[in-house]
Amino acid sequence: ERKYRARIEGVESVEVAFLSASEISGEIGQGSVDLGITGEDLLRESFADWEARAEIVARLGFGNADVVVAVPDIWLDVDTMADLDDVAADFRQRHGRRLRIATKYWRLTQQFFSQKHGIQVYRIVESLGATEGAPAAGLADVVVDITTSGSTLRANHLKVLADGVILRSQACLVASRKLRTAADEAILRDIAAKMAGAIPPP
Repeated sequence: ERKYRARIEGVESVEVAFLSASEISGEIGQGSVDLGITGEDLLRESFADWEARAEIVARLGFGNADVVVAVPDIWLDVDTMADLDDVAADFRQRHGRRLRIATKYWRLTQQFFSQKHGIQVYRIVESLGATEGAPAAGLADVVVDITTSGSTLRANHLKVLADGVILRSQACLVASRKLRTAADEAILRDIAAKMAGAIPPP
């Protein structure tokens, strides 16, 4: 029988819940979980004000992956975000529609495209499956996806833009910023220190 709850021996006031990484980031942000291990990409994507809701206690040095912007490798003249801005501006005139970006990271994509690079003429296509296959399937023109080696992107004839790394993510020990009693805070910090110390440096 699978169990999704556990206890820490000798610490009666703490309950352990086994959740997916995406669930952990959401629960920490909502304050219903005090401490967890999740990807930095998921935490930043879950809440626009994530820094007000959560604290990264330690970056753990595993689960490394980059959230990147990738375009078809046949776009020979598109190597940077500035090049992509030119393509986006020209896309509607040539094709009668906005540039389509397939991703599950709509918040990170909007921040990177609109706020950091000033690209406004695009449309996000939500992708919950194999994002890298969206251009070949005719569902999107560009992808924002997470990758460890880039091999899957290359296999789908996509290339990462030279300045297209949105986030270098990894597994993090994250604490909720919700108000706690002094006793609970002391227990939390002790557990966090032991967890971070138990993981060998990369």
